[in-house]
Amino acid sequence: MVASVLAFVAQAGHAAVAGADDLVSWLQTLLYVNVVQPMLFHIDMMDVDEDTYDALYWVIVGLLEVGLMYALLRPLEALAPVEKWRDRKGVGVDALYTWITRLGILNLLFFFTMQPLFDRAQGALRLMGVKTVDLDNLWPGVTTEPLVTFAMYLVVLDFFSYWYHRLSHRYGIWWELHAVHHSQRKMSLWCDDRNHLLDVLGQSCMFAAVALVIGVPPAQFVVLVAFTNFVQNVQHANIRVHFGWLGERLLVSPRFHRRHHAVGYGHEGTTYGCNFGVLFPWWDMMFGSASFNREIEPTGIRDQLEGVSYGEGFWAQQGYAFTRIARRLRSRARAGTAAQAAQVAQVAARDDATVS
Repeated sequence: MVASVLAFVAQAGHAAVAGADDLVSWLQTLLYVNVVQPMLFHIDMMDVDEDTYDALYWVIVGLLEVGLMYALLRPLEALAPVEKWRDRKGVGVDALYTWITRLGILNLLFFFTMQPLFDRAQGALRLMGVKTVDLDNLWPGVTTEPLVTFAMYLVVLDFFSYWYHRLSHRYGIWWELHAVHHSQRKMSLWCDDRNHLLDVLGQSCMFAAVALVIGVPPAQFVVLVAFTNFVQNVQHANIRVHFGWLGERLLVSPRFHRRHHAVGYGHEGTTYGCNFGVLFPWWDMMFGSASFNREIEPTGIRDQLEGVSYGEGFWAQQGYAFTRIARRLRSRARAGTAAQAAQVAQVAARDDATVS
C-alpha cells in the first residue's frame, strides 16, 4: 500500500514537473521567435543566438516564480503579519534585488562568463579520471525514481549550502558581503534576494559546482533552483506561522529563519550565529547551531541600533560593503604593525637587559 502511494506521488510529481517544463519551453519558443530573435538580427548579434535562447528559459522561470510568490505570499503577509509597519519604506529595494535575480540578469552574466570555465574544468577533471558522483544508481529501482533522485540532490545541495552560509558568518570580510542581506530590518517575501552581487556569484558558483559533481541533469537543476528559491521566499516572508514541533524540525520555517535574522542572535548567538539551514534545520541540529526559541525579536545587525548605516539604495548597499571591507583590512594592518612594534620593543628590552 505504502509503495503504491509513493509510486503514485512520484508519477504525479514527475508529470507536474514535465508539464511545467513543457509550458516554459512553449513560452521560450514563442518569445524567442517573435521578439528576441528579430531583435538580435536587427542589432547584428546573431552570434549569441543559441546562448540567448537557452538563457531565456531562466528569464521565464524567474517571471513565473515572482508571480507565484507574490500571489501566494503577499496576501498572507497582509492577513497574518509578524510585524505591522507604519510604511514599507526600504522594502522596495528588496523587490529590485528580486527582479534582478529572478529575471535572470545575474544568471545571464553567470551563463556567459562562467559557463566556459565550468566546461573547461569538467574537461580537465575527465582527463584526470575524476568522474561525477552517480547518485541515481546507489540503489537501483529506488534512487532511479525521479522524485527520489530529486530529493537526494536537494539534501546534498542543502548540506553544502548550510556550510557556505555558516562560514559567511564566520569570516570577517565574507561577513561584510553577507551583511547586506542581514541589514534589512523589515523582513518580507522580497528579502531573500537582498544580497551583495559578489556573494550571489559565490553562491551560484558553489551551487553549480556541487550540482556538476553529483551529476544533476540540466532540467532538474532548473527545478532545484526554482524550488529552493521559493522555499526561501516563504522563510523570509512577514508571516506569523508555526509549523508545529515536528514541522519546525523537518523544514526551515519563517519563525526558525527569523531567529537567524534576530539582532544579537543570528550573527552572534551560539558561538557566531544560529539557524544557518537553508531548507532543512537538520544540519543546525546536527552541528549545534539550532535555536528553536519562539520569541519574536527585531531583525537586523546590532550596530544598526547604534546608528551605523548599511545603505538605503541598491548601489549604496553594494558600495558600503567594500567600504567596510577596506576599514577591516586597515584595522588588521594597524594591528599587525602594532604587534611588530611591540615585538621589536621586547627584543630591544631584552638586549638592554643583557648588556646591563
